[in-house]
Amino acid sequence: MQFLAESLIELITQTSTNLPPDVRAAMSDALRREKPNTQASQALNVIASNIDMAETDEGPICQDTGMPTFYVHTPVGVSQIAIKRAIREAVAEATRRGKLRPNSVDSITGKNSGNNLGVETPVMHFEQWEHDEIEVKLILKGGGCENKNIQYSLPADLEHMGKAGRNLEGVRKCLLHAVWQAQGQGCAPGALGVCIGSDRAHGYDLAKEQLFRTLDDTNPIPELAALEKEVVEEANRLGIGTMGFGGAVSLIGCKIGVANRLPASFFVSVAYECWAFRRLGIRMDMNGAITKWLYRDPSRPVEHMTQNEGFPLTGREIVLRPPISEEQIRALKVGDVVLITGEMYTGRDAVHAYLMNNPLPEGVDMHGAVLYHCGPVMLKEGDKWTVKAAGPTTSSREEPYQAHVIKTFGIRAVIGKGGMGAKTLAALKECGAVYLNGIGGAAQYYARSIDKVLGVSLLEFGIPEAMWKLHANDFVAIVTMDAHGNSLHAQVEKETGEHLEELQVTK
Repeated sequence: MQFLAESLIELITQTSTNLPPDVRAAMSDALRREKPNTQASQALNVIASNIDMAETDEGPICQDTGMPTFYVHTPVGVSQIAIKRAIREAVAEATRRGKLRPNSVDSITGKNSGNNLGVETPVMHFEQWEHDEIEVKLILKGGGCENKNIQYSLPADLEHMGKAGRNLEGVRKCLLHAVWQAQGQGCAPGALGVCIGSDRAHGYDLAKEQLFRTLDDTNPIPELAALEKEVVEEANRLGIGTMGFGGAVSLIGCKIGVANRLPASFFVSVAYECWAFRRLGIRMDMNGAITKWLYRDPSRPVEHMTQNEGFPLTGREIVLRPPISEEQIRALKVGDVVLITGEMYTGRDAVHAYLMNNPLPEGVDMHGAVLYHCGPVMLKEGDKWTVKAAGPTTSSREEPYQAHVIKTFGIRAVIGKGGMGAKTLAALKECGAVYLNGIGGAAQYYARSIDKVLGVSLLEFGIPEAMWKLHANDFVAIVTMDAHGNSLHAQVEKETGEHLEELQVTK
C-alpha cells in the first residue's frame, strides 16, 4: 500500500483545517439568524472568518485538535496491523507539520509524548466489511466539548427539568439539559450525538458515531427524526447563544441512535460537539490511494462564509496596553470590548498548579499582566518559534487556582472561554482584575493577532502546557466578568435555566 501514508496525512490535514460543507452551511445559517450587533453575532463573525482563514492557510481550525479518533473498515484479507502502523506514522508526521497539537499525555507521569502517540492514542476502531475498498473516517473532538459529554441513567431528576422517565419524553428532557449544562464551555453553537440504550461504555461509543451523520440528513426512524427536530428547535429557544453570550442559536444539530439495553438499565449517552465540528473520511484502493472523499467534494471550490475579517469594530473598543493599572480595570464593565496590544503570558492547567506552590519562572513578571488560558500549536524553525494556532481554552478548569494566582502575582486580566466561578469573581472584585472571554476555537483568527514569540518557560510541561510569552496586536476579547462583581456567565446560566423550566412545564 505505497500511497497509504500520504493519503492518511492528507485526511488528517483536511480534517484539521477544512470544515465540512454541511457544518459550514449550518454555521452560515446561524450567522444569518443571529441578531446583528450583538455579542453573539460578533462572535459568529469571528468564527466565520476563522473557518475561512484555516482553509486558506491550511492551519488548524482550533488549536485543540483533540484525541484523533479513527473508524476503519477493511476488506477481508487486508492487514489491519499495517494500517494501524500507517495511522500512527501519519499522526506523528501531521503533528510534526503543525496540523495537530501534541495532545497525548501520560496519565501517571503527566509527560506529553510530543507526537500524539502513546498508550491507546490515537484511538482506532476497526471493522471488516465485504467491499473491496478501505474506508477511514476521522473525528477531531477537542477537550472543551469532550468535557461536556454527559450520560444519564433513567429515571432521573434533572435540574430545571424535573422527572425524566424511561421514554422518549425523558430522553428529550435529558438532551435539553445536556445543551443547557454545556453553556459556553463547549463552544456553542454545538451539536449532539446521542445513543439511547446500550451499556455505559458502548453507549458513549455509539453516541460519538452519530456525529458522523451529516447535519442535513433525516433519521430513518420516524420517532427519532421528530425528536431530533424538536430538540434543536427547543434548544435554540433557551437563549444560550454563541459562546454562551446569549442569542438565538445554541444548537446546530442533534443526531440520535438507539441500541438494545439491559432490562435494569436505561442510559442516554450524549457526545457534545462544538461548532468546530471536524470530521471527514476517505475511501482508498488496495494501494492506499484515495478514490473518494466523504463529506466533501474536492472538485468543488470551497464557499467562503464571509467577506469580512473577523470582529466588526465600532470605534468604541477600549485599548489595553500591559502592564495595566487597577484604575483602567475598574473602569471596565461587562459587555465592553477590549483590544490588547503588548505582552501576554499563556497558562493552562499545569502552569496554574505549578504557581500554587512555586514562584514565577525566571524572567517572568506578571504584575499588571494578561494571562491567557491557551494551549497553542507551535512550530520551531531553527531557534525561532512560530504560533500556528492560538484560541482560548475552557477556563473553568482553573477555578481551583485562579483566585490565588491573581492575588499572588498581581494579574490584571485573564483571557479564556466559558467563564469562571464565584471564587474567581470575588478575587476579581477584591484585586481589581477582569475576565475577558475570547472566541473559542478561533485559533487562526487569534494566531494572526500574535506577531511575536518573546520566550517560553516551563517547556518541560509540553508545548500546550508551557508558559509562552507572546506579543499581541489588537487582540479582541469581551469583558464578561468585571471588577464590580458582575458576571455575564452567571446571568445567562440563570436566565437559560428559567427558560429550561418553561420548556419542561409546557410539555
